[in-house]
Amino acid sequence: MIPTVRRVLTLDGSGRIGLMEQLLPDPGPGELLVANRACCISPGTELGSVPARRSNPDPSVAARPLGYSSAGEVIAAGPGCEEVAPGTRVACMGAGYALHATHAVVPYNLAVAIPEGVSFEAAATNHLASTALHAVRRGDFTLGEHVAVCGLGILGYFCAQVAALSGAHVLGLDPFPLRRERTLLSGAVEAARDPGDADLLFFAASFSRGHGFDGGIIAFGGDGSPAARLITSMLKEAPDTHRMGRIVVVGGARIDQHYAAALGNVDIRSSARPGPGYHDQSWEHGHDYPATLVPWTTRRNIEECLRWMALGRLDAESCTTHRVPLSEGSDICDLLISRPQEALGVILLPDG
Repeated sequence: MIPTVRRVLTLDGSGRIGLMEQLLPDPGPGELLVANRACCISPGTELGSVPARRSNPDPSVAARPLGYSSAGEVIAAGPGCEEVAPGTRVACMGAGYALHATHAVVPYNLAVAIPEGVSFEAAATNHLASTALHAVRRGDFTLGEHVAVCGLGILGYFCAQVAALSGAHVLGLDPFPLRRERTLLSGAVEAARDPGDADLLFFAASFSRGHGFDGGIIAFGGDGSPAARLITSMLKEAPDTHRMGRIVVVGGARIDQHYAAALGNVDIRSSARPGPGYHDQSWEHGHDYPATLVPWTTRRNIEECLRWMALGRLDAESCTTHRVPLSEGSDICDLLISRPQEALGVILLPDG
């Protein structure tokens, strides 16, 4: 029997995180109703505003649902989705859709079948994994290149893995030992260092065998200027002393940078979301783009990440440090906010 209510994790204008019970919506045209089995928290995107809200509370701002990456089983299909059978295991994504909740209503193109051998917990990371895939594509990183990933939170963790899958030699940079250890455990990086290490530039030159780095990824929010300067100093240098390479910004960082001769021939590229289609409601609900013109949509990027997980080439397990029931969502979010050095991948398990 399909329930009439669901429980969902929420955030209000005062920075309070809690559980709300609300009526369970029916799936509309191009939508699926999914019973969640696992949800993955994205600390930067979902919780980044909490400290400011707690410092300057606004009680007039109503609680809103949290979450944008989950996995579960289809229990009902709306018009246009009749071919999706109840019981189908799907990886779901999208703000306002793939909520930290017992149930979710998700558009067809944002709910992708999970291959055999991939767990709900691994599939629940799909939004972050596909965002990383899109970022690596934006960087055009390829076989034999040297790439630095600055910020080894869960998004940077996946960026490092996908860059390695593209054939690059990856150096991970993060001040938190737990993140460095987990990323090394995944096999994604050949080395991981604290960006504050005094000998880092010497190490980077040795790592690249004197060739210099071809690019980097900034995978965190906030002030990214020091990270951009650090990566730039590691890039290959032309005979005219100008640096050359590509830096992809995927974590929402701000960069204060003088360009032209002050930067050299360095491309700074923004990477937004997990690929084309996301936030286009027509596409989300089942309409597609011509595949020859837009081959790597959000849906196909998710499919590719899940396929790599099934083949054992993309490790979504090594990043998971906590598994907690949905009822403890507020406590684990407080941990991520106050002591980020103690957690990396956090999976919520709906418990009712």
